[in-house]
Amino acid sequence: MAQWFLAAIHLLAFALGFWAVLTRGTALRRLVAGVGEARSVLMADNLWGISAVILLVTGGMRAFGGYEKGTDYYLHQPLFHLKMTLFVFILLLEVVPMATLIKWRLALGRGAAIDTGRATLFARISHIEALLLMLMVVAATGMARGVAFG
Repeated sequence: MAQWFLAAIHLLAFALGFWAVLTRGTALRRLVAGVGEARSVLMADNLWGISAVILLVTGGMRAFGGYEKGTDYYLHQPLFHLKMTLFVFILLLEVVPMATLIKWRLALGRGAAIDTGRATLFARISHIEALLLMLMVVAATGMARGVAFG
């Protein structure tokens, strides 16, 4: 039961993350167009962050906590390495938007204006991250099916 529960939570976190990062990107575009609000961006960003934490925890438990095929399987599975590489790319892409959105939260908390100058760039980054998440799911389904290369 624990394996099934962890797998389900892990997959649902992918779905939540995909929706949240796409929503964040759309909200950023709407903000630039003058028809959106920063709070919509920040709410979607909160959900994106929550999904990332859930993915890290459940993924770590599944790969290294003895709940699935075992650490040896994952460490020798090329699709796992692809999945982790994609995750690292997402993390690297996320550094600047995350720092900026933290500054937005602080500014809004003080009642100050926010600098939306890079909102279009962050929207584009969000949509790239959504694509990378989809590729992670493709790699994960290959791993689940025991796809091997070589």
